[in-house]
Amino acid sequence: MKSFLLIALSFILVQNLAAQKEATTFTDIEKAKAYAVENNQSILMIFAGSDWCKPCIQFKKDVLESTTFSDKLGEQLSILYLDFPARKKNRLSKEQTAHNEALAERFNKSGAFPKIVLLDTNEQVLASPEFKGQTALDFVQELQPSLVENREKKD
Repeated sequence: MKSFLLIALSFILVQNLAAQKEATTFTDIEKAKAYAVENNQSILMIFAGSDWCKPCIQFKKDVLESTTFSDKLGEQLSILYLDFPARKKNRLSKEQTAHNEALAERFNKSGAFPKIVLLDTNEQVLASPEFKGQTALDFVQELQPSLVENREKKD
């Protein structure tokens, strides 16, 4: 009985530690910035069409929701997920739509989807990696030099 309890507690502890590595996701840039400042992170801004853009859906599933991504970068990134859904049932509030469109005007003038932009907490662009179906590990390796460079600037 004691060994069962010890195994169960160990499992719960491991699950909690794994959950702590996950990147925190926001839909508001001010909240993402505040969290990033507080936790010494960069901001990964993603322009996505969650209900119509197949590469956006693939990026979210294969990269953002992967354990590889969260294990390697979860503590270094604040995710700013800006959705542009097409279906009426997924429509955002007017305020959220205006917020997303204002950021698209600044950071995604070409209207690319998915558009991924790595920012520092002053909203300066550090990198703009493209998602071309690469694995989560390949995407992580693409981001890491920019993250290291940003951390070195802060120190």
